[in-house]
Amino acid sequence: MSIALEEARLAETHDDVPVGAVVVHDRMVIARRHNERELTGDPTAHAEVLALRDAAAVVGNWHLEECILVVTLEPCVMCAGAMVNSRLGMLIYGATDPKAGAAGSCFDLTDSAVLNHRVPRVEGIRMEECSQLLKAFFAARRR
Repeated sequence: MSIALEEARLAETHDDVPVGAVVVHDRMVIARRHNERELTGDPTAHAEVLALRDAAAVVGNWHLEECILVVTLEPCVMCAGAMVNSRLGMLIYGATDPKAGAAGSCFDLTDSAVLNHRVPRVEGIRMEECSQLLKAFFAARRR
């Protein structure tokens, strides 16, 4: 989670929501990204999607069954869908997202019986630190 938090802080440097993601394969980090929507103007440039793309390039296949994604914030619908479609092996996240979370909070796409793959998950790793980073970012924007 430390590397994901480092990545999240990088997102703040270009005024993006501080979310960071890391993909681990065979106990090695093979991808690390942060939100880049503001930087690129791309609405799909979420940390998770970017990290999954990079990981697929490293693995040489879109099937990521042997990979673990670590992210600071519970994934949204788009990102959870990408995880299911990539056959991700596991999801680990820090802060829950009660407004848009799609891995257990508002929706649960990662464990849906109607989809073709389920993504096991671990929630709440370094939750307080991840939550505080997001709260501070949005508090500063409201000033």
